[in-house]
Order: sequence, then structure tokens, then C-alpha cells
Amino acid sequence: MSFIEIIFLAVALSIDASVVSFAQGLIFTENKRKNSLYLAFWVGAFQAIMPVIGWFIAKGIYIYVEKFDHWIAFIIFLILGIKFIKDAFDEKEGDRSAPTYLSLKALLLLAIATSIDAMAAGATLYFTDVKILLPAVIIGVITFINSLIGFWSGYIFKRFPTKYLEIAAGLILIILGLKVLFDHTL
Repeated sequence: MSFIEIIFLAVALSIDASVVSFAQGLIFTENKRKNSLYLAFWVGAFQAIMPVIGWFIAKGIYIYVEKFDHWIAFIIFLILGIKFIKDAFDEKEGDRSAPTYLSLKALLLLAIATSIDAMAAGATLYFTDVKILLPAVIIGVITFINSLIGFWSGYIFKRFPTKYLEIAAGLILIILGLKVLFDHTL
């Protein structure tokens, strides 16, 4: 996987965190700077840690799946991509009011919820013979930046078509999956 492909993967994985941050930006009127930085730090850190966990889990089972690892990578990317696109069309609950700060529990739950797909991506990176450290750092940094952008976009604009971001992220993941499959079979 090339550096550019890792950037695309990181951007696609950061969309959930950006959308969550966007929603938080819509509802916070106090402590904006502090909340945006805490949220960006937590989701960025989890987006960096979860691929490492997925990579090591995949490493433990690799000998059993080595002959069809490219299919596993393709299927994971495909499922994640379809999930992103499906979520874009699902009815979402209305925004609820938030307190003036994000609690540690809320930060932890948001960070975990937005980074589950990063764990699956980490497993995929192992199956595509990619070392994990650089992608994990890139994913974490891009998620941190996109989370800040999402939060402040939500605060400034109060309206943003997140549906299209989720669809784009899903398509990016599906394209990456197809590339993995074609690279291995050609």
C-alpha cells in the first residue's frame, strides 16, 4: 500500500470522527476550544491505537489465512465501505443537547465508537503486508485534524451535508479493497 493510499485510508477512517465532531460543534456554545481539542485528541488517539490492535490480532492468525488474505482484506474494505454508504442513508436521531463540557465517559465512548472500523483496517494492513507504525500515526493525526475541522465546521456553519462525506468514505474504502484484490490477483 502506497503512502497516498494510506492517506486515503486515513481520511476515510476519519470521516466518522469528523461527523461526530461536527455534531458536537453544532451543540456546544461554551468551552468550544477545550471541547474541540479534547474530542480531537481522544478520537485521534483511538484511531491510531485501534489499527495497531487489529494488526496484531491479524498477525496471530495469519498462518491460518495466508492463502486467501487478499480476499479477507477485500471483504473487510467492502463491508466497511458498504456500511459507511448505508449509514449515510439511515435516519439519524435528532441532535440532543449537550452539557458545557464533554465528560471522560463521553469522550471514551465516542472514541471507541468511531474507531472500531480502524481496528478492522489494521487487520487489513497486516494482510496486505504493510508495517503498522506509520499508518497508525497518519490515521491518528488525520483523524485529529479532521475532528477539529468537523467540530469547527459544525459550530460555524451549523449545516453540512455529512451524508456525502460518508458516501465518499465508503467509496474510498471499496476502491481500496478492489485495489488490494487486483494487486494480489494480477
